[in-house]
Amino acid sequence: MTQNKIRGTLRSYLRWPLLLGILLIVMNIQIFTINKKAGFIMAVYVLVYLLIAVILYYFKRGALLHDLVEYSMRFHVTVNRVAYDLDVPVAILDPDKRCIWQNKKFHKLFSHGLAKKFHISDAIPALDDKAFPSDPDNDGEMHFRIDDMYYKTVIQKVEVEKTPEDIQKNAREIGIGSTLYALFVYDETEIVHCIKENYDQRLDIGLLYIDNYEDAFSPLDDVRSSLLSLLIDRKINKYMSRIDAVTRRLEKDKYIFLFQHKFLAELQAGKFSILDEIRNINASEDTTVTISIGIGVQAETYLKRQEYARSAMDIALARGGDQVVIKTKDNVLYYGGKNVQQERNTRVKARVKAHALRESIQAASRVIIMGHSLPDVDAIGSAIGIYCIAKALEKPTRIVVNQVTSSLAPLLKSFQANKDYPEDLFVKTDEAIDFIGSGQDVLMIIVDVNRPSYTDAPELLPLVASTVVIDHHRQAGEYFKNPTLSYIEPFASSSCEMVAEILQYAGEEIRLKSVEADALYSGIMVDTDNFMAKSGVRTFEAVAFLRRNGADILRIRKMFRSDLTEFKVQAQAIQNMELFMDCFAIAPCNAGECPSPTVVAAKIADNLLDLNGIRASFVLTEFNNKIYISARSIDELNVQVVMEKLGGGGHISSAGAQLTECTLAQAADKLKQILIKMKEEGDI
Repeated sequence: MTQNKIRGTLRSYLRWPLLLGILLIVMNIQIFTINKKAGFIMAVYVLVYLLIAVILYYFKRGALLHDLVEYSMRFHVTVNRVAYDLDVPVAILDPDKRCIWQNKKFHKLFSHGLAKKFHISDAIPALDDKAFPSDPDNDGEMHFRIDDMYYKTVIQKVEVEKTPEDIQKNAREIGIGSTLYALFVYDETEIVHCIKENYDQRLDIGLLYIDNYEDAFSPLDDVRSSLLSLLIDRKINKYMSRIDAVTRRLEKDKYIFLFQHKFLAELQAGKFSILDEIRNINASEDTTVTISIGIGVQAETYLKRQEYARSAMDIALARGGDQVVIKTKDNVLYYGGKNVQQERNTRVKARVKAHALRESIQAASRVIIMGHSLPDVDAIGSAIGIYCIAKALEKPTRIVVNQVTSSLAPLLKSFQANKDYPEDLFVKTDEAIDFIGSGQDVLMIIVDVNRPSYTDAPELLPLVASTVVIDHHRQAGEYFKNPTLSYIEPFASSSCEMVAEILQYAGEEIRLKSVEADALYSGIMVDTDNFMAKSGVRTFEAVAFLRRNGADILRIRKMFRSDLTEFKVQAQAIQNMELFMDCFAIAPCNAGECPSPTVVAAKIADNLLDLNGIRASFVLTEFNNKIYISARSIDELNVQVVMEKLGGGGHISSAGAQLTECTLAQAADKLKQILIKMKEEGDI
C-alpha cells in the first residue's frame, strides 16, 4: 500500500511538465490571436519545451527510478546497520520464545556462547512467561538482575509484516506465523544505585530508655551514681558513634538518636550489642542496668518515623524491656529480650493503675469482662477479681465464656451453684451482644491477653465505647488500638497476681469472699506451676493477701485434680517424646478424648522439665482443626522467642503458639527448623 502511493506520486511528478505544456499551448493560441508575429515566436519556444519534456518523461524516467531505488536500498541498509549497532540490546523472538534475530549489544551482554536459535531463558533466566504481553497494544515489562547489573526489559508483540526483510526471511524459513516478540533491554544499574543510595541516606529515628533507672541508682551515693551515669552515657555515645549517629539526652534516663538507614543492617547483624554492653555494668550486687530501644523506619515523614519509634518503645517496655523493637509500616522486629527480667518490688504502678481502673468503671454504665479463647483458670480468676470491683461499684457486669474446658468447669460450678451470684454472670457471645446493646458507656475489660485476635470473642471489640487491657504476657506485634487503660506487666507471674494487687488499692469498700479468693489463688497456682516458675516476692505477697481473704489451698487442690483418662494421655505423650538436639523434648499429644486438650498439653510440658538434661519442652496437640504448641523452659532457653517465630508468644519460660493447615508432624518439623536456625545464628 505504501509502495503504490509512492509510485503514484512519482508518476504525477514526472507528468507535471507535460501538463504545463498544455497550459503553454493555450497561452500561445491566445497570444497568436493578439499578435501573429509574437505568436509564431512563442510557438517555437513551446515546441522546444514540449520536446524536452517528452524526452525527460520517456527517456530519463528509468534513470530517475533507478536512482530512487538505489537510495532506498542504501537507506534500508543504514537502518539495519543502526539497529544492529544500536547501544540498546534488542532481540526478536518467535512465539516459542526462541531468538531469530539479535543485535550486537544483546549478543555481547546476554547470548555470547549460546547456539544460534537459543531460548530466551538461556540468555536471561529471570525472564518468565508472565512478562510477555498477549495484546499488541500493551507492552510487557520486567526488572531483573544479573550479577551486579540491574536491567529492565520491555517486550512488544508485533506483526511479522512490520519487521525488517531479513527478520521476515528468518521467520519464513522456520515456519513462524504472523506474530513475533520484540524485546528491548535497558540498563538501569545507575538508577537503582541512586535510588538505593537515596534510601540508605534516609534518617531513621530511635529512642533509648534506661529500663530500671530508679532501681539501679537509688541505692547508690552521689559519687557512685555520677560515675555510673557517666559510664552508661559513654558506652551509649561510643556505640552510636560507630554508625555516625546524632545522639541527644532528653532526660536522665531517655535518649534520642538519628542515623542513616544504611547502618540499620549493621546494627541488626551485631544483634544490638549495646544491650549486652549496658547489662554487663554492675550497678550493685543485686541490680543490673538494662536498656530498651525503639526504632521507627520506612515512614514518609520524620514525624511518622518518630511516632513509629515511640510505638516501638511502648512495645519494648510492655514486653519487659532489655530489648530492641523495630517498627515499620507493616512489620515489627524484635531483638534481645532473651534474659529473665528482674522483678520490680515497687507497687506504685499497681496503685496508679488501680485508681485509673476504678475511675473507668465508675464512668461506665455497664461492664463486660473477657479473656482469651479457650479461657483458663488465670483468665477466669482475674475476671472474677475485676467483677468484684465492678460489683462493689454497683455496675452491671458479665463475663464472656464461650467454651468451658474440663479444667475450668469446677471453678465455674462454684459460682453457678452460688446464690450470691447472678445466673447469667457467665455469658456467650450472643448474650454478650444483647447485654452490650448500643455500646454507649459500656466498658470492656480484657484480661490475660493483649492480642485482639486471641480474645474469646473478637467481634465484641468494635461494639463497646472503651477498652481496658490487663495482662502479664509480653506485648507482640498485634495490640489493642487506643485502649482507655493498658496495664501489661511481663514481670508478673499471672493476671490473677496483677488483679490481686489492684484489689488492694481499688477501694476500701471492696471485700473478697472465699470463693473469689480461691479463683484468684488458683489462677496464680496454675500459671506458676504450683509456684515452681515465675514466682517472685510480689507473687507471694499477692498469695498472702488472698489467704487472708479466705483462700483454701486444700479446696483448690481438690478442684483441679486430674482424671484417669487425662493421666493416661500424659503417660503416653511422655513415652512418645522425642529428644531433639539432645536437649529439647518434643512430644505429640493425642488428647482428643480429653475435654481440655490444651490444658493437658501444658501439664505434660511442665512435667517434661523434671527430666534431667531437658532445656525446654514442646508439646503439640490437635484441637478444633488447629495445632496447639505448649512450650516450657526453666532458665536455659527463651521459649517466648521461639514461639514468636511461629506466630505465638507468651513468657520467657512459658509460651505457646497456634498453627493452622498443618499436621502434628508438619508442625513438629517447623519447630525443629526454627530451633536449628536459632542454633546456627547463635541464639541458642
